[in-house]
Amino acid sequence: MSVTFRELFATSLKIGLLSFGGPAGQIALMHRVYVDEKQWLEEEDYLSALSFCMLLPGPEAMQLATYAGWRLKGVSGGLIAGLLFVLPGAAFMLALALLYASFGATGWAEALFLGVKAAVVVIVIEALLKVSKRALKGRDHWLIAALAFAGIFVLNLPFPMLIALAALWGFATAKGQGAKVLQGARPKTLTTVLAWLAIWWAPLAIIALLAPGSVLIGIGLFFAKLAVVTFGGAYAVLAYMAQEVVTVQGWLQPNEMIDGLGLAETTPGPLILVTEFVGTLAGYGAGGIPLAIAAALVTLWMTFAPCFLWIFAGAPYIERISAQPRLKNALAAVTAAVVGVILNLTIWFALHVIFGEVSRNTLGPVTLWQPDFTSINPLVLALTLISALHLLVLKRSLFEGLLLAALLGLLGQQLM
Repeated sequence: MSVTFRELFATSLKIGLLSFGGPAGQIALMHRVYVDEKQWLEEEDYLSALSFCMLLPGPEAMQLATYAGWRLKGVSGGLIAGLLFVLPGAAFMLALALLYASFGATGWAEALFLGVKAAVVVIVIEALLKVSKRALKGRDHWLIAALAFAGIFVLNLPFPMLIALAALWGFATAKGQGAKVLQGARPKTLTTVLAWLAIWWAPLAIIALLAPGSVLIGIGLFFAKLAVVTFGGAYAVLAYMAQEVVTVQGWLQPNEMIDGLGLAETTPGPLILVTEFVGTLAGYGAGGIPLAIAAALVTLWMTFAPCFLWIFAGAPYIERISAQPRLKNALAAVTAAVVGVILNLTIWFALHVIFGEVSRNTLGPVTLWQPDFTSINPLVLALTLISALHLLVLKRSLFEGLLLAALLGLLGQQLM
């Protein structure tokens, strides 16, 4: 199917503006748009790309958007889809972070997105249903998904370990032998890697030359390191980042870190945009609004530029991997594990949206999330049920569902 740049731009902007709810909701949104509505990508291609992106460091939803654009219109398409996935949310986050730095916490932001968060719970459930229906093709896939869910939700095992174990199982149990990946693409791959490494580090090198003592260097180095260890997406790295920026770097207070996460949950774009909030406040503390804006830009660049490196270097191999029995089976097993991860995110997100208080209880290696049932938010529960009726039963458009939920949320807050 031929897709014009104008169509890709408009669709990517729509996704960027509506991509609420963290990675699970965003993956669901892109599946709905690219596979179901536009039919620009085949189901198998989408799931193979999703499995590949889950193996990479950084925000997998942004990388999946970049892959979709690359698949449709090459590198230019990848840049359009990837940038438009991030930039709308980044603009929102910068504005909110500057308001927060200047005036403190803003209650209106939470009120504005209350209904949106309720709708996102349904979007995530829809993603779980669709992906599980297509990814769980055998008894072993169901078992992998169940074990992955138990491992991450109950035992709090590292996400990379679960994905690696799933891939090894799929590789070992495949029927037939896969040929080696062709060698011809290596020179081009090396050129791509070197070019994007230069693009990634050039701004920080320029800052180091012009202002060697600037706080921007420390901010850039920190988030560059974070960009290569964020396996498993934002949820996997939030605890590490919070500890570093609060107790080690001293850029934020604990309550500010929590407020930043709340803002990231209620704005479009990847949840890892909470890094922009951290960078903005770090810059503001060091030099006011001008340095805050510069710090936000440095944070965004060092966090998201490597995503283009991973995709543009690795995307050409996805089809080759999918065409080989052992590697294809490994990716299928990873996709099954991803179902368990999405179930984990579904429950985690629903608990924190519907209940005001959720405690984390540990008993040895076992971790359980326990909601305080007296803290249930009846308005959010009602909005979630309305969104489920609108999106799952009536099959109405996602934009209408989000708009309806937001308006009802604002109205409900006024009446309560």
